[in-house]
Amino acid sequence: MASTQTIALPADDPRAILAARPMGPPQCLAIAICFLLSALDGFDILAVTFAAPGIARQWDVGPGAIGLVVSAGLAGMVVGSLTLGQLADRIGRRPQVLLCLAIMIVGMFASAFAPNVVLLCLLRAFTGLGLGAVLASINALSAEFANRRRRDLAVSIMAAGYPVGGIVGGWAAAQLLKHHGWESIFLFGAAATAAIVPLVLLFLPESIGWLATRGGPDALARINAILGRLGQPHAARIATIDAPKAAMATLFTHRYRVTTIALIAMYGLHMMTFYYALGWTPSLVVALGFDPSQATIVSVVMNMGGATGGLVLGLLSPRLGLRPLVIIGLVGATIAVAAFGAVPADIILLQAAAFLLGFLSNGAVVGLYALIANIYPTTLRATGTGAVIGFGRCGAALGPFMAGQLLAFGAGRGVTSLLLALGSGLAALVLITARLQVADEED
Repeated sequence: MASTQTIALPADDPRAILAARPMGPPQCLAIAICFLLSALDGFDILAVTFAAPGIARQWDVGPGAIGLVVSAGLAGMVVGSLTLGQLADRIGRRPQVLLCLAIMIVGMFASAFAPNVVLLCLLRAFTGLGLGAVLASINALSAEFANRRRRDLAVSIMAAGYPVGGIVGGWAAAQLLKHHGWESIFLFGAAATAAIVPLVLLFLPESIGWLATRGGPDALARINAILGRLGQPHAARIATIDAPKAAMATLFTHRYRVTTIALIAMYGLHMMTFYYALGWTPSLVVALGFDPSQATIVSVVMNMGGATGGLVLGLLSPRLGLRPLVIIGLVGATIAVAAFGAVPADIILLQAAAFLLGFLSNGAVVGLYALIANIYPTTLRATGTGAVIGFGRCGAALGPFMAGQLLAFGAGRGVTSLLLALGSGLAALVLITARLQVADEED
């Protein structure tokens, strides 16, 4: 169930103007930039797995060392989500995005020149700080540049960048490795990240919702300048709202505690299932007797299903409601992951099952991002997103690890898939039973 306390804003407030009016091309462009920023996350996760074999050969290290390199990046993302993520609610969305991009450019570029595993792990963790934190801002920006009707779709488009970035990143890495060493992957990532900086500077203004809640003597003038750029009418005033303080501790006060814990539990449980499917699918397909190139195709098909599922959820949510669709996605992901473990060794059937699995599981991920954007008010939106993703990514690390242990003990593909599918099922149960507190302001 959900608890809703809505404060209606006056029609001449800038947040009400954006919420009620049709979206113009500049708003769509801002959301497209958020999509590109999300794609960097997907690129980085998959590209480092392509770089791993070259790193192992050049430095003569085993799987344990490579696992540390991959884990270091994920650990940095967790820390970044929990620390730098909340900066977006304090200094603004745009400055935080630019800070994260600077961290990512430096980290990726320096990673190409790392002389050993230890320094590469440190640089991967440093890069992860920016990658983990930027998602908090772009989730908030996608919601705050959209009107009320298209908000869930805007967040869905942003989140669809992750699987698309994985597809493009995997393809780019494969092409680079035909002629260059593993270092080229990190150099390409640094260049792609740097190419987005001018787009942010030129076409991604500060969030009007954040400026309105922040206030100040020049707030209305700044807001009206941005509204003019967006092709929207000027606001006459900024309504005063009793907004909660932008701090991590606020998320665990009496008002938000149950909501925050429920969101962390849902995200973490589903990530356990999602990252099992994402991380282990290539190895499971190879274990069935197929070559690595065929296994890669299955993973690409899964990402294609993920991008499609996220967009479909965004399109359907205004008609069918976000919460029921997320429940359907979570329950469907439970069934799809369990079923994937029982699919016979036929490459066409495996691709079809992977597409369906990606469609349902990533659709649920996108829906959870949209829930976060709808549940927390503007002053807490980035902090809440960072906390849920940061704590929830512990599930992302736990899922692949548990799968490895189960497979090592001889559980087999079917049993392992069945047990790991329970994460999404439990997440659905939490969403069905939890009483979620919805944001106050109608922005």
